Amino acid sequence: MNIEGWKYYNHATIPSCPPHEMPDLRPIQDGSIWKLDGYPFLAQWTTDWDCGYETNWWYVIKDTPFDSNALKAKRRYEITKGRRNFDIKIIAPENYIEDIYSVTVAAYSGWPSKYRPKIEQGTIEKSVKNWKTVFAAFYDEKILQGYAVVDEHDVYANFLILRTNPNMEKLGVNAALVNGILEYYNHKLKTDFFYICDGSRSIKHETAFQDYLEKYFGFRKAYCKLHIKYRRCVGIVMQLLYPFRKLLQGKTQLTSNLKAILKMEELKNEYHFS
Repeated sequence: MNIEGWKYYNHATIPSCPPHEMPDLRPIQDGSIWKLDGYPFLAQWTTDWDCGYETNWWYVIKDTPFDSNALKAKRRYEITKGRRNFDIKIIAPENYIEDIYSVTVAAYSGWPSKYRPKIEQGTIEKSVKNWKTVFAAFYDEKILQGYAVVDEHDVYANFLILRTNPNMEKLGVNAALVNGILEYYNHKLKTDFFYICDGSRSIKHETAFQDYLEKYFGFRKAYCKLHIKYRRCVGIVMQLLYPFRKLLQGKTQLTSNLKAILKMEELKNEYHFS
């Protein structure tokens, strides 16, 4: 069953509207949200977008023009190094399947094993059909060493995927890619309302990328309020597990997912009761 305004993602239902818009909560209220295709365990959404005060949940966004000359010298040097070593171009990804696959495998090799997905070239071939705008970082003018997938809308653009060859990080491949994307959208960032979003607070993956975006490129946290509604049977399990959340051990995918959900529940509760 399709429900307007909501979509299924990784055993959860999440709003399909932009993060700055209020989702339609009627499917939550009447229970029809649990009839969404895919058997969701929970529904997750946010309210009070960019409320102006600190909360336990946020999106990392860039909503001001980017000017590398305003950065500290060391950070400006890293971006300049990336510009010098890599050419950033928008590509048709179907023409670079093997290169994208190679970069993806290299990028995942540096991930902790509990997060590392298995990837096949056939998966890439299917995925690129849904990619809209793809930026690529070419080393020595012809070797693809990184790519970023951006989902562009009228007033915002989402970073969906950013993968680079870890061996190229010392040459500034990440800085080159992000800089190229910001330069491409800078004319929109100068308008009254447009932002680039790198997603919400990271719970499951141990990454410093959002901190990197804030420090080097002027991204900021747009604070908001997190809400979670569980399918009835899942809610009972969560109530039983919650008091023991800090004792949960193990490195399996299931354990990792449970710890992430329990962490979100903890953050939500801290916000509501503070």
